[in-house]
Amino acid sequence: MLDKKILDMKDEILEAVRQSIMIRSVESEKKEGAPFGEGVQKALEHALKLADDMGFRTVSLDNMIGYAEYGSGEEMIAVLGHLDVVPEGDGWTYPPFAAEIHENRIYGRGILDDKGPTIGALFALKAIKVMGIPLSKRVRIIFGTNEERGSKGIKYYVERDEMPVAGFTPDAQYPIINAEKGIFTCTLIKPLSKQGKLRLTRISGGTAPNVVPSYAEASIETGQEQKNKIKEILKNIDFIEFQDNESLILKSHGISAHGSTPELGRNAITQLVEFLNMLDFAGDVKQLFEFITTYIDKETDGKNLGINLKDEVSGKLTLNIGTIQGDHTKVSLELNIRYPVTTTIDDFINKLEWYTRKFGIQISNIRHKKPLYVEPNTDLIKKLQKVYFEKTGDEPELIAIGGGTYAKSMDNIVAFGPLFKGELDLTHQPDEYMTIDSLIKNIQIIAAAIHELAK
Repeated sequence: MLDKKILDMKDEILEAVRQSIMIRSVESEKKEGAPFGEGVQKALEHALKLADDMGFRTVSLDNMIGYAEYGSGEEMIAVLGHLDVVPEGDGWTYPPFAAEIHENRIYGRGILDDKGPTIGALFALKAIKVMGIPLSKRVRIIFGTNEERGSKGIKYYVERDEMPVAGFTPDAQYPIINAEKGIFTCTLIKPLSKQGKLRLTRISGGTAPNVVPSYAEASIETGQEQKNKIKEILKNIDFIEFQDNESLILKSHGISAHGSTPELGRNAITQLVEFLNMLDFAGDVKQLFEFITTYIDKETDGKNLGINLKDEVSGKLTLNIGTIQGDHTKVSLELNIRYPVTTTIDDFINKLEWYTRKFGIQISNIRHKKPLYVEPNTDLIKKLQKVYFEKTGDEPELIAIGGGTYAKSMDNIVAFGPLFKGELDLTHQPDEYMTIDSLIKNIQIIAAAIHELAK
């Protein structure tokens, strides 16, 4: 019954999801009434209006976060999603914010992460409401706003509003995520007071710390003899190109991936720095390049830093340089580390500090999310396993991920969906898409999960 009702709403669902995708909700400069920028605010307002039109109670907490609520009862269960997205980056076949449909696929930044499932959850709740299915608990669909850049919105909610007794976030994959690695992000800063005849004047690359960068470039100043030498070396390197103006501009092309799975990408920053380290730089610049090449380079498990931790529950530590920015005075880069659930920040921070200090590099702007682990025998896990098996016929196994979700923000919340086994994960990558069939199936599963938890 619920499945058919959701299928009947297919055109309405597609229109609403596409409208949300068309809003470029990348976090930007704070403005009055828009703490995370105009794009994120527009996406929040769109979702709240959609919910209001469906007849749900809607709340905006000072535009930091919002939610829609349905039903009555002392207890409340929640579906946590987010409407902000990472920058689109390069390499798209179709426009990232046009929400075009090709061969049953909706293309657009955020369709998987996490607008499709979040807007879809509203329609799951609408189907329950329209069908008049009785619930004993209230249901909230929470619209996050800053998940990709620190989760300030959900923290604001936790400090001010009611906690659910249980819930899930459709922001990872199926079947059920009961373990999430800890996430440590920091900025490494290297002042450049000394340079030699070969001078770095600018370097940039990447879009966010939790994305493997697909592009980076550097501008250097040197004499013609050195330029000719560099051009000769580049003849044997196909992933770096040069542009010879007043400065020599080197352009590095990599392959993007989610920051939690850096081994699936090719980091444009580290391969650029590896090449630059082959050149005749001196002083502070050489020191920086040696640090990156020797202790990070292509290793994505922290082995060269001596922090290659692992456990049976969640696997290996991962490490990613997500961004780099600099000029002739200093260079800053963002480092993203995902560490196993049975370890702590104390297991690696001292080594990281020792190596950076040795190379005159400062650590600043530390952001940290602790690991998550939910015991397999909880009522929440059992109910979601029941729903997943009934809807798919597949074994509802429990898995661990390196990605971080809103499940870490509240007790008794786990990640559940939206990516099915065998589907291509293009989260944070060019040509992010979701098939229409997958979107509808997700909404049907979300509706069943809401009913199971709130009945």
